[in-house]
Amino acid sequence: MVSVMPPAVWVLTIAGLLAIVAFDLIVIARRNHTVTIKDATRWVLFYVGLAGLFALGLFLFSPGQSGSEFVAGYITEYSLSVDNLFVFVIIMARFAVPSLAQDKVLYIGIVVSMLLRAVFILAGAAAISAASWVFYIFGAFLVYTAVRLALEGENDESDFQENVVIRGMRRILPLQHDYDGAKLVTKTDGRRMLTPLVIVISAIGMANVIFALDSIPAIFGLTQDAYIVLTANAFALMGLRQLYFLIGGLLERVVYLNVGLSVILAFIGVKLIIEALHGSHIDDIGAIHLPHIGILTSLGFIVGTLFVTTVASLVKTSRDNRREAIRIRIDE
Repeated sequence: MVSVMPPAVWVLTIAGLLAIVAFDLIVIARRNHTVTIKDATRWVLFYVGLAGLFALGLFLFSPGQSGSEFVAGYITEYSLSVDNLFVFVIIMARFAVPSLAQDKVLYIGIVVSMLLRAVFILAGAAAISAASWVFYIFGAFLVYTAVRLALEGENDESDFQENVVIRGMRRILPLQHDYDGAKLVTKTDGRRMLTPLVIVISAIGMANVIFALDSIPAIFGLTQDAYIVLTANAFALMGLRQLYFLIGGLLERVVYLNVGLSVILAFIGVKLIIEALHGSHIDDIGAIHLPHIGILTSLGFIVGTLFVTTVASLVKTSRDNRREAIRIRIDE
């Protein structure tokens, strides 16, 4: 099943999302200062509130489990997107992006990735609708990704490397070396040149799309409704830019983030494989009965894992800081 929503709801939803994106652009155009913690906090609450209102509308007016599926999908996508933020921080530092231009760079990069993700989502929904065995592929890929993520450990600067596309853009495009504020195009000796912001936007967009290879199969493990998958991704991405300015400096404190995300991906991967086996009329493997994992169980597991991950990270960081302070006093 691709979607239970009628075409009119699709049209109204896409129009609403486009209106929010346009409103965001107006705000950025009028802002003449760097984003403060106060600004970021206000906008994060605004976008989380929008997602909450959307979920409430689904609970009230949509049939079945659409509301629960959206909440589980939104939390999953948002939590997986947090891992993107560390890469964004590295990209901004690597390219020495001016503070005033960072908001614009993130906005354009995320909008581009939203469009590309929409293509991936529709293709994934079509593949699932055509063949249930796609669940086996998605499930196995998520388990593999979970293992890889757990073995990688903490994020570091090696998580971002310029790929062949970025290197090709450097050779082909008429780029100047220096930034010109938040401008994408500038004039140098009477010739129109692109600023390095074009490269940064491309890097942000591609990083987001690469992360989508993990997150989109993950949300299809929670719902096969393309409408829910699309809207959960859109709301998660729209609030990601403001989250960057709010917690960018705090990311290093969540030291167990990769562990928590790997547990979530492994759980959803196993859930997908079990659903695929049920679809093949396999309910037992030997003496082991394959359970049905409902959306509320999935939601509880995801929230619980994120809570434990955050608390454990903060406890470890606090303990390490105390040890470092004691070591410094001893050395003195």
